[in-house]
Amino acid sequence: MGNRRRDRVDHRLGLLRQRIAAEAARLVLDQGVRNLAVARHKAAERLAAGHPLALPSLAEVEEEIHRRLRLFAPAERASWLAERRRRALEAMRFFARFEPRLLGALLDGTADRHSAICLHVFTDDPTEVMAWMREHGIPWQEDVRRLRIDRQREADFPVFRFFAGDDPVDVTVLPLRWLHQPPLERGGERPLPRASLATVERLLGSGAEDWLQR
Repeated sequence: MGNRRRDRVDHRLGLLRQRIAAEAARLVLDQGVRNLAVARHKAAERLAAGHPLALPSLAEVEEEIHRRLRLFAPAERASWLAERRRRALEAMRFFARFEPRLLGALLDGTADRHSAICLHVFTDDPTEVMAWMREHGIPWQEDVRRLRIDRQREADFPVFRFFAGDDPVDVTVLPLRWLHQPPLERGGERPLPRASLATVERLLGSGAEDWLQR
């Protein structure tokens, strides 16, 4: 009897995990909640799921997002996403001297028409990035972003936002020493997925759809 009861509980928790992952994916795709940990938390609240074992992992949420994109996204979405990624590549080439890395929704494939081109660029002197944009007549807005350096530490980094045509561009400037050490995902323990200029060129040239190889 004890084993059967435990199996029933495990089954119910598994179904609840699936429902939370599905609701979190809906929040990301339909309501533009970009932080997976936030989407997961909101989904659990909406489903009144307080049991810690009912909380799906961020990887499960990501898998549900990509499952929905495969099932429900119209064929033209792939063409539109490839075009946005080509424009992201143009932005990366513009910042090539700063070793740009693409990250975020355009990299993982969850972008909508309002998603920014999100880049990390690297220099020990952020004014070099400002001078480069000024030289090319780009007006920008400056902000600060807090990133998780490791499990114990966070730090603030300058952010420059501007438009390239109709595309919002979000550029975070990190010191050179962070070029090969990505910050951690907020709400998770994994490094932020990023792609170099050469990687984005190769992936666009190959026509690969699943850039993060899920």
